[in-house]
Amino acid sequence: MGEEVEVVENKQVLLKKYIEGVPTETDMEVKLGNTIELRAPKGSGCFLVKNLYLSCDPYMRSRMRDFHGSYIPPFVIGRRIEGFGLARVVDSDDPDFKPGDIISAITGWEEYSLLRKSDALQLRKVELDHEIPISYHLGLLGMPGFTAYAGFYEICSPKKGENVFVSAASGAVGQLVGQLAKLHGCFVVGSAGSKQKVDLLKNRLGFDEAFNYKEEADLDAALKRFFPEGIDIYFDNVGGSMLDAVLLNMRVRGRIALCGMVSLQSLSNPQGVHNLFNAISKRIRIEGFLQSDYLHLYPQFLEHVKGYYKEGKIVYIEDMSEGLETAPSALAGLFSGRNIGKQVVRVATD
Repeated sequence: MGEEVEVVENKQVLLKKYIEGVPTETDMEVKLGNTIELRAPKGSGCFLVKNLYLSCDPYMRSRMRDFHGSYIPPFVIGRRIEGFGLARVVDSDDPDFKPGDIISAITGWEEYSLLRKSDALQLRKVELDHEIPISYHLGLLGMPGFTAYAGFYEICSPKKGENVFVSAASGAVGQLVGQLAKLHGCFVVGSAGSKQKVDLLKNRLGFDEAFNYKEEADLDAALKRFFPEGIDIYFDNVGGSMLDAVLLNMRVRGRIALCGMVSLQSLSNPQGVHNLFNAISKRIRIEGFLQSDYLHLYPQFLEHVKGYYKEGKIVYIEDMSEGLETAPSALAGLFSGRNIGKQVVRVATD
């Protein structure tokens, strides 16, 4: 008689169809019925994980389109969605991963996933620290936090006393960029889409100033109000009309880090940039980047940001959604600004 293996239902979030504009809940469905054995097949080199937390990130929208020109392929209609997640190893046929280990990787939007080391993107073991919530390994200490760190230090090349502007500043990336800039001795202004978020930037995250871009009829005038001497560094998470206005207000030899273009993602024909000539006359350096280009810096990032957090020099704001069935709503909410801080879905308890 062979050993009896437990078989359970594996709830999953599937993509129903490709999208044109912003995602809605109805573009996805939560499906029951698929079963999975709670063991890693012998000889497979795989390990089985129970997903604990899933990350909702703006880049996932590009994977919901039938477009193959991006740096990451689209999801497959009718199959599970994938994204950054935190999971606990349940069973393993890989000697490097043992039951009980906590890992971070791109995993399935489902209760259990079977992973293989050679296929799992950005796979790493997570060392738990009782002073830091485990879910922060998806935000502050995960891809968004590392994006902020690599983009600010490697692309923006900050100097003490410089003027820094951050768009979507209360989001998963922007909130840390602003705090790192303050720790570096910069003057920092952020934009966000509600009074609540503006108050958060000024009162909890330590920005010098902040404004609600939805209340500004003239973005150029708003930036001149906050930066009468111009902007040295712009950390761009939105693109579009905000980037155009910033180009009118950059100082000579300013730097712009292109991190995201969320304002353009709902447009089938995104508008162009009208004020790009300023990049010549002001010798502005504009550079797009991916955090995955800088993974060699991750240990340094982890050491620095953990230290800042434990010393109380930075805070991190998280928006937690409970249960896998809430994942479609949580992801769609990113694109209407519903979340406050880093959007995470708790699938199971630690």
